[in-house]
Amino acid sequence: MNMVSSLLAVLPTLRARVAEPTLQRRGVISVLIAFLVIWLVLLGYVYVQSRRIETSAPGLDLFSNAFGDSLATITDVAQAQAVMAATSQWVNARRKAEGRLPGVRLFELLDLQGHRVWASPPLAGAVLPAASSGINALRPTEVGGISYNVYESRSARWTLRVIEPLRTDAAFLVYNGRWLVPYLVLALPIILGAVWLSVRHGLTPLQQLAYNIAQRAPGDLSPLALHVRHRELKPLSEALDHLLARLKHKVERERFFVQDAAHEIRTPLAVITAQAHVLAHASGSQLRAEGLQHLNHAVSRASHLAQQLLLLASLDEGRRPTPQRSNVTQAVRQWLAPMATVAMARGIELELEAPDALMATVDEAALGSIVDNLVDNAVRYGRHGGRVVVYLLDEGERLTLLVRDDGPGIAPTDGERAFERFWRGSDHIDVAGSGLGLAIVRQAAQGMGGHATLTAGLDGHGVGFRVSVPNADFRAG
Repeated sequence: MNMVSSLLAVLPTLRARVAEPTLQRRGVISVLIAFLVIWLVLLGYVYVQSRRIETSAPGLDLFSNAFGDSLATITDVAQAQAVMAATSQWVNARRKAEGRLPGVRLFELLDLQGHRVWASPPLAGAVLPAASSGINALRPTEVGGISYNVYESRSARWTLRVIEPLRTDAAFLVYNGRWLVPYLVLALPIILGAVWLSVRHGLTPLQQLAYNIAQRAPGDLSPLALHVRHRELKPLSEALDHLLARLKHKVERERFFVQDAAHEIRTPLAVITAQAHVLAHASGSQLRAEGLQHLNHAVSRASHLAQQLLLLASLDEGRRPTPQRSNVTQAVRQWLAPMATVAMARGIELELEAPDALMATVDEAALGSIVDNLVDNAVRYGRHGGRVVVYLLDEGERLTLLVRDDGPGIAPTDGERAFERFWRGSDHIDVAGSGLGLAIVRQAAQGMGGHATLTAGLDGHGVGFRVSVPNADFRAG
């Protein structure tokens, strides 16, 4: 009973192991399929060859000539009849024992006058037409509904006809298919063994590579740096090293991101705490109003920073919605509408230069974040009474968005750092901001398959940002 229970407990594991695909099993199945194909090819080759041989029947030719030569020395009719009967019996007995050819071989012997001297019993009521093409001739004929090849050999005294039944295609394929099987069966274990050993031996380096990876510490993202001798494994080793390097870079980037985010959010939280303390202990209405104003400002800054952090984190994850076809010009107008009020409050003229309608298939969420952050930066850091111009261009293979202002701009030495996270420049410390806007722009552009770069501002002043992304409609067209 315990043995049965143990067997039943093991059965699911064995079933799963048997059902699990393996390279060795795949190799064996491939060999079996190859042997089946070889068997079919050989059978087809033999069939084609047999069809060619049947039209000339060289074996029947040789047999008939040899038999005719042996009869040429016999002058007695009775003796010739005895030889014919004995030969017919011996040939067909051997034919039956071999089982290679269908039916029986028939014979007919004629004298010089064309009278039948001896014939096989099935020919008793049949009259075979004489050959008309010389001394020795092969011709098809039909006896009793069965097709035959007839070979006629003539000598000085006798005319010998050897009648060979034609094999059907089905009989030929059955016989030769069985005839080829033993040879393939003999070769199969040798080939299967070689394939099995080859696959098993070939997987050893891969198993060693897997073992080395499994032995690494969980936090070890350093390159494998394995000395791989086999050329087929070098791409795998290099790809793993490349993946580990990218993963290490991403982990380090996330760690710095969390540290910078914690540092940045600490300031508004400290202000909120301080202003809450002021409100709690304020004795006059003026102090209370000032504390409330500072508290609201700190809460707004913390909220903006949290939204930027969440947006940047979602862009880093690389999950993008499916692009939708829409009127990009109309979408940009809608995104700029709420910013116009902020721009007017600072005396900044916000303009849009774009086609009346520009239909394209884009990721609207990513493009919207690009427009929001570029225009917000231009309005936030631009000069009072200045200009901000947004350009939307259809350049065939690409869509291009330009945001240019005539503000203080970015120093040439700081151009390389403009898209870094939490970098705000030394000239804008007094302006509220998170330092994440341009980082979000670059990440969103890269997620759309494009890029973001610095360019010239307006009228030789300020700064411009150029974002170029692929035009999916142009590629589809």
